[in-house]
Amino acid sequence: MEFQIFGIGILTWLVFLPIVGMIVVLLLPDKKSNAMRWTAAIVTGLQVILAGVIYAIFDRAKVGVNDIESFQFVEQFSWITVEAVPWVGRIEIEYFMGLDGLSVLMVMLTALIGFIGVISSWNIEKMVKGYFALYLLLVTGMMGVFVALDFFLFFIFWEVMLLPMYFLIGLWGGPRREYAAIKFFLYTFVGGILMLLTMLALYFSVAYIDPATGQSVHTFNMLHMMNPENFVEGSLLFGVDTTWRYVAWMALFINFAIKIPLFPFHTWLPDAHVEAPTPISVILAGVLLKLGAYGLLRINFGILPDATIYFVYFMAALGMISIIYGALCAMAQDDFKKLIAYSSISHMGIVVLGIAALNTQGMVGGVLQMFNHGIITAVLFLAVGVLYDRTQKRGLYDFGGIANQMPRYTGIAVVGMFAALGLPGLNGFVSELFSFLGAFEAYKWITIISVTGIIITAAYILWTVQRVFLGKTPEKLETLKDLTLREYLAFTPLIILIVLLGIYPAPAIELMNASLAHLVEFVTAGGN
Repeated sequence: MEFQIFGIGILTWLVFLPIVGMIVVLLLPDKKSNAMRWTAAIVTGLQVILAGVIYAIFDRAKVGVNDIESFQFVEQFSWITVEAVPWVGRIEIEYFMGLDGLSVLMVMLTALIGFIGVISSWNIEKMVKGYFALYLLLVTGMMGVFVALDFFLFFIFWEVMLLPMYFLIGLWGGPRREYAAIKFFLYTFVGGILMLLTMLALYFSVAYIDPATGQSVHTFNMLHMMNPENFVEGSLLFGVDTTWRYVAWMALFINFAIKIPLFPFHTWLPDAHVEAPTPISVILAGVLLKLGAYGLLRINFGILPDATIYFVYFMAALGMISIIYGALCAMAQDDFKKLIAYSSISHMGIVVLGIAALNTQGMVGGVLQMFNHGIITAVLFLAVGVLYDRTQKRGLYDFGGIANQMPRYTGIAVVGMFAALGLPGLNGFVSELFSFLGAFEAYKWITIISVTGIIITAAYILWTVQRVFLGKTPEKLETLKDLTLREYLAFTPLIILIVLLGIYPAPAIELMNASLAHLVEFVTAGGN
């Protein structure tokens, strides 16, 4: 399906509009801070509108994960071509983007969280031009990852995200911002090197015959990599269930596990969250963590299905450990941001457990959990930001009785917390239910142990509500003001989604159901 605006495909607009906004921000005079803010808001607002158009015309019935007919809004043309390289043949890199049921929900999440991040960035006063320029570059990188279907293009977008996030934490973060930024950079950079090496191994192992010239063409096209017939006999990754395919799968898995982050690759996340400014914590938890799980599904599951089946119990076990370990660590925190950071490790463990089930209900639950977790953690980090803006404190024991002083804020924050707890009627319940249903069918004891994480989650969430919102208001907090109009604007769409998808999740499930069912069939059949 093609959809163009002024002759340019909608996905190109969606990905590169922030770059246009970044250029405008850089050209504005330094004193025009409000113009920079409004530029970022307009650009990301247009992204939300484009995502809405995609939602409206997306064909829910279209299935498949490994051929071009499976994708919608496809934009494809040759980008870099080198003819007749000795021993290799023609080298081809494509500008290739498209959407299917796996990626469409993530694109809508990125557009929404990107826009809300701008609203919550309105009170940034330090180096405003640099902040919004880097922020818009970050949004382009995130959006590009979710639509890229050429591995080289995917890698470029993946690495583009690294630089702006490093500076957004390192320049606008808290007291230990340099340490947190360097730690984030090193973890992600090492993972990126592993992905680069695997990408090159796949590139030299995959070739197709160009029907026009009869030449053997090596390609980064992911759809060609998903076809077992395109692996060159005698190449490093030829065949199924070979040692090198397992090595390649594990290298990719480590890269994506760092980003999720799964235990034991998680230690960068609490530091990054604590030191990052509130809008960047919203982006980090709301979107960046989802890139790792998306990469697992698109690349590990799609290109190396035989190795996926081999390591699936390992994935489920790591998901279980992350669920329980993250919840226990969250319970031990007295810093509000660290608590949410560790809760993210726990909730992303549910994603991994769900997709490791390799059945439709687990897969749907896992991907829906990615979306729901993005919405819920955005609310929680915004809630922390509201208190920090007013008090310059984040300690759970620094507050108490907030509900007496800020009733509207309390109502919104508690909805977000109960959604994280998995309360029926809110969106977190639906995705956790499907994830555990699918996992129980595949791994009964792993799932039974994992479900204890829900009990621990309920304990730390309720304890947090008690410490922060209930009781008598300390005298020093009696002057706190309730939410401003800007804060209402940031919270409102998120709360609507939490309630709407808790009561009626069909609009989200319908988008991905057909594609994920086909992905399960594709992987369990070993890619055949």
